[in-house]
Amino acid sequence: MIAYNLQFFAKEGPGGEKTEEPTGKKLEDARKEGQVAKSKEIANATGLIAMFLILKFGIGYFGNHFLELFTLVYGRIPEMIKLSGGFVPVKEFYSLIGQTMLRILIILLPLLLIGFLIAFLSDYFQVKWKVTAKPLQPKFSKISPVSGFKRIFSAQSLVELVKSIAKVALIGWVAYGTIKDNFDVIYLLFNMPLWQGIETAGSIAINFGLKCSFIYIIIALLDFVYQKRKFHKDQMMTKQEVKDEYKQSEGDPQVKGRIKQKMQEASRRRMMQQLPEADVVITNPTHFAVAIKYDTEVASAPVVLAKGEDFLARKIKEAAKENHIEIVENKPLARMLYYNVEIGEQVPPELYQAVAEVLAMVYHMQGKI
Repeated sequence: MIAYNLQFFAKEGPGGEKTEEPTGKKLEDARKEGQVAKSKEIANATGLIAMFLILKFGIGYFGNHFLELFTLVYGRIPEMIKLSGGFVPVKEFYSLIGQTMLRILIILLPLLLIGFLIAFLSDYFQVKWKVTAKPLQPKFSKISPVSGFKRIFSAQSLVELVKSIAKVALIGWVAYGTIKDNFDVIYLLFNMPLWQGIETAGSIAINFGLKCSFIYIIIALLDFVYQKRKFHKDQMMTKQEVKDEYKQSEGDPQVKGRIKQKMQEASRRRMMQQLPEADVVITNPTHFAVAIKYDTEVASAPVVLAKGEDFLARKIKEAAKENHIEIVENKPLARMLYYNVEIGEQVPPELYQAVAEVLAMVYHMQGKI
């Protein structure tokens, strides 16, 4: 007989298999940790499309500026050599390099800004705006050999491998089609004037890049769908996790029950302490009991001092007898007061007449009127 542990085959997570939908709190906590359903391929694809479109429609702008810069730099070098007596002065040469890099940065600045904006918007439309530094915090799992080994041989690694193969195959297929369609033009490049050859080669390269980008966006959209489903599956919860989260957010039901019971007991004690001040107790007669007090100096209408059902109703009637408070049987009125008026509240106007009749009878019996 071979002993084995079935738990080895169970899915990760305390409480068994993840069968429950992720709660709002679980998703919010994951978002705070930087875990979101996002495809980096969306940003890459849209960035490529934007770059090649800018080059296609702005090639004149970049070409003219770089040509001016080229003329300026190579025009200054002979002057520097002539003024320094036949050699290139180091200080002036470094200054020229610095100025050249700054000019290149200024020329490329629109392209860089548009690239940044495209990347930002692609992420914003996927996950909205939520800044967190949690992914930058050091974690042992990131440098653990065991965790690294698991990541290498995981489903995510397989998906990344498939995407890489698809990208290579895509570029190869588009490159083959582009060369095949423009073979005659490419063959004549060596016989063209310099600027015509550069323009033709640039046009072929930009069209090649646009074709790759538009097909790449299909891979990015498929990856986005996959990432959404994978994220949802990863955030699934076990029944035990749902229970634990409920306890953390709402409190342990047993503890809440005990607190509620203590509060009810304290409320009953206060209610029974006020009961001797009542003018009358209206009963069902067995199921409900409601104690009423009417003091014109305190309130403009009678007030419910105490009420109870079954056992508590019996306690109220016993306390009424001990304190010589009149007990009046009125089934409809007792039910209406019990269900519609809370302790400490005044009797509503629609019950004024019925309560007034009971109080008038009690005051008449006591000789107050």
